[in-house]
Amino acid sequence: MSSDYHKEELTVDLTWANIFGFIVLIPSILFFGLPFYLIWKGQLANGIIFNTIQNISGHNPLLTSLITILLLLFGVILHELIHGVVFAFFAKEKFKSIKFGITRNWLALYCHCKEPVKVYQYITGCIMPAIILGFIPSILSLFIGDTILLCFGICYICAASGDFLIIYLLRKENFDDYVQDHQEKAGCYIFRKK
Repeated sequence: MSSDYHKEELTVDLTWANIFGFIVLIPSILFFGLPFYLIWKGQLANGIIFNTIQNISGHNPLLTSLITILLLLFGVILHELIHGVVFAFFAKEKFKSIKFGITRNWLALYCHCKEPVKVYQYITGCIMPAIILGFIPSILSLFIGDTILLCFGICYICAASGDFLIIYLLRKENFDDYVQDHQEKAGCYIFRKK
């Protein structure tokens, strides 16, 4: 960035982000799990995805659990891929500016946008995995009564807790200023116009 901007580091403690994920679980269950139960209480283990997994596993409970866990793990990859696609959409260098990897300390997947984007673009990139993998499946589960979809949605709302904290840090920033992912920490740099 040019000398017209003042740079400041905004980071989130990963331990707090993980604790916050469990805190987010409570309103997610109240907001989606409770209505799901009230609407579908007679059919708690049902739905298109649940029945498909049951059919694939031959109704074997162990295999059903394994397929469900693999589906959830696949969601972790999708979460980071969604970040990357959205950031690449806004970045001038597109996918050349996107880096995927695994953190050494936490063994967690990450997506890093190497170039600054506007605050509103960064917030969009942060929130999209929660919307696509969390809120949409949770809302859809209320209409189709699929327990697996509900669990998947709630899980990925909680998985976006670090993203929610970063969005919270940016809430008062000018949307036309710039943000760049931090290379080493969970967070970003804000570039404010002087």
